[in-house]
Amino acid sequence: MPSAKGVSMYNFSYAEAIEEFCADTRGNEKQAMGMIVDQLKEAKEKGRRSKEAIEALYNTRRVWAYFIDDLSSERNELPVALRADLISIGLWVMKEVESLRSETSENFDGLIQINTIIRDGLA
Repeated sequence: MPSAKGVSMYNFSYAEAIEEFCADTRGNEKQAMGMIVDQLKEAKEKGRRSKEAIEALYNTRRVWAYFIDDLSSERNELPVALRADLISIGLWVMKEVESLRSETSENFDGLIQINTIIRDGLA
């Protein structure tokens, strides 16, 4: 059986590892959102039918599908109300992506704005 000192060192190392893992995950999420924002800005500039727009919309949908799946998981430790709000935002994003993809909209501004807000909130 480990000594009290050994257990304490183990708990400290475990806590550091979990903190680092969470920071890495949040950093990856922020990086993904940054990529989405950049791609959506370029898509707006190049036009809805451009190769850049197709890629931006595809990647936006993929990232948000991942987020929604993660937010729906019981393992997600965010407060339930926050998870629900973020899922609602994600569903709105998916709807806007579909509107642009199906050519019933030409407005990238809302997607750029909401993804920028989410990216900036991932400190």
